[in-house]
Amino acid sequence: MVKPVKVGIVGLGTVGSGTVNVLQRNSAEIASRVGRPIEISHIGARRENPNCNIEGIKVSRDIFAVAADPEVDILVELIGGTTVARDLILQAISNGKHIVTANKALIAEHGNEIFTAAHAKGVDVAFEASVAGGIPILKSLGEGLAANHIKWIAGIINGTGNFILTEMREKGRAFADVLAEAQALGYAEADPTFDVEGIDAAHKLTILASIAYGIPLQFSKVYTEGISNLTTEDVEAAEQFGYRIKHLGIAKDTGNGIELRVHPTMIPHSVLLASVNGVMNAIMVDGDAVGPTLFYGAGAGAEPTASSVVADIIELGRALTADHDERVPYLGFHADAMNPAPVLPIDDVVCPFYIRLHVQDKPGVLADITRILSDNSISIEAMQQKDVDGDAPVPILMMTHSVREADLNAALKKIAALDTVLDEIVRIRVELLTA
Repeated sequence: MVKPVKVGIVGLGTVGSGTVNVLQRNSAEIASRVGRPIEISHIGARRENPNCNIEGIKVSRDIFAVAADPEVDILVELIGGTTVARDLILQAISNGKHIVTANKALIAEHGNEIFTAAHAKGVDVAFEASVAGGIPILKSLGEGLAANHIKWIAGIINGTGNFILTEMREKGRAFADVLAEAQALGYAEADPTFDVEGIDAAHKLTILASIAYGIPLQFSKVYTEGISNLTTEDVEAAEQFGYRIKHLGIAKDTGNGIELRVHPTMIPHSVLLASVNGVMNAIMVDGDAVGPTLFYGAGAGAEPTASSVVADIIELGRALTADHDERVPYLGFHADAMNPAPVLPIDDVVCPFYIRLHVQDKPGVLADITRILSDNSISIEAMQQKDVDGDAPVPILMMTHSVREADLNAALKKIAALDTVLDEIVRIRVELLTA
């Protein structure tokens, strides 16, 4: 009889219970794909989850007992966080266990250390579920698109932010109102900072860029900007100019270095990414051979994420008898062939911008603003000046042609210093994506 692959699962929350259910429900098909059965032999969890059946499976309250269990071939880490999870995975690696994780923060911040330890021990680390839930984007980048030089990646990789922007656009609701609903629906945490300020997306973009470009994981160098300052005025203005605002993670090879940035972005209505609504995720990848491609699906949830977790388990189950050095490298490139290209600072990014400012209704105000822009070599593509009643501030909305961010910021600093300019100036980057 063929020896089964023994799996230890640590964490029995939403994704953990989904993983148990998928492994049990599809056990016969999974065994056929692997060539031998996959068995859950040990679970580490503080409490049971009524959404899955773990009868007959060994359960430990001490999660490190799973990492020490000699029967476990593959440890599946689903507890989240970057402290205990890091210690758990490093201990499991030292005990010769292969790793599957859905932990994007852990991979983005400690992946270089973990991969080094795993390579030295001759074990593998798989993390498909760490980015975009059930969308197999990491395998697609590392294997399916491996023949391509990746020009750029642009992704909606946080469902909470996309839900909020969709509601603001479709129903004219304010950010705070939609955020409260997202929290009530369970899309956003009680502290929504990671989602709405772009940190979650920055973790995911770090991983995507490393696989796309063969650069080390460099989370600290990702420019990160959230959506909490966006207003319905901005969302409506984007529509009037022919654009839609999405909270994107963007990685781009400029030839001089790699751009890594997460921020609200205006993209043309005609781009497929502009039509991705609600909590769904989507990633566009432009390869030199294949051209633009779009990957769309559920970016979170019990079984969509479990789909990727179990796919990693299947892959490792197949590879258990293969020589470690012959397997696909963790980040798609061999460790001695990583790309030394620098990550570019946000000041060097060149793109068009949307600008919104409120001014006093006085003669010469617009002339002062356009003069400052002209002095900084910034040209205007389109502009709207809205009528107001009485002495209310006048909104001025502008779209620029492509400009270096540092030059725009210098001009906006001078404009903000004008006595006639009121409130904080809002600017949103524009990406003219193809397809």
